[in-house]
Amino acid sequence: MKTFKTRQSIREYLSAQAGITIGFVPTMGALHNGHLSLIARSKAENVITVCSIFVNPTQFNDPKDLEKYPRPIEADTAKLEAAGCDVLFAPEVNEMYDDNEQWHLDIGPLEHLLEGEFRPGHYQGVTQVVYKLLDIVKPTSLYMGQKDYQQFLVVSRMVELLSLPVNMVMCPIEREADGLAMSSRNVHLSDVERKRALVLSKTLNYIKDHFDINREAELEEQAMELLAAEEGIEPEYFRIVDGKTLYPATPASTSVVALTAARVGKTRLIDNMLIY
Repeated sequence: MKTFKTRQSIREYLSAQAGITIGFVPTMGALHNGHLSLIARSKAENVITVCSIFVNPTQFNDPKDLEKYPRPIEADTAKLEAAGCDVLFAPEVNEMYDDNEQWHLDIGPLEHLLEGEFRPGHYQGVTQVVYKLLDIVKPTSLYMGQKDYQQFLVVSRMVELLSLPVNMVMCPIEREADGLAMSSRNVHLSDVERKRALVLSKTLNYIKDHFDINREAELEEQAMELLAAEEGIEPEYFRIVDGKTLYPATPASTSVVALTAARVGKTRLIDNMLIY
């Protein structure tokens, strides 16, 4: 695996690979099997697979959250090598951002719903860094996980608005054997908190099993009650929405997804499940 730290060096390398397909997996590191499943999908569909590891400061609302975000770069590099990744791009912050850099992209209501409501400004930071990375790597396809469902929709909207020539690929959530969605933040959970966190996936499964489009508000209320009943869990939201707009699902919705966020102790976790 080739590793690059600067925009110029990776651009030069990739531009020399003209005429081949490039799959790209952007990450913030602390890699787990969810990330590695994206690498595997990219490898199956492209000649070269590029992974970036960059903890992007502009998408963090809380400086403490940024500070404590795990950064096990040596372990991550070993995992990528074992997974057969071809290229790692691991820049420093000053390589990606100039001083006082400004960015704003009008992505519409998607920015302010759900995660946007609880993390204002978050998706401006996401679109800012993904745009930069796409401009550097110029991939054929971009691979992102379903666990950050809203993020996938936001980036897809950006690609559409800016007419970027990249194919968007959403890959399924990878879960632990007990149902917990894999997340880099899971390392912050104590053993007790990890068991309590299972209420997120259990609640999502309950809602999927009992889904009725005409009982949407009632089901959302039930879900919030189930989450709140678990000790040490502070639910932020549970919504059943149209999979394309994130507005409340209707009988006309061709896809429906349930999304939730909750604090487990001091750790904020998100999860979702496709209803259909």
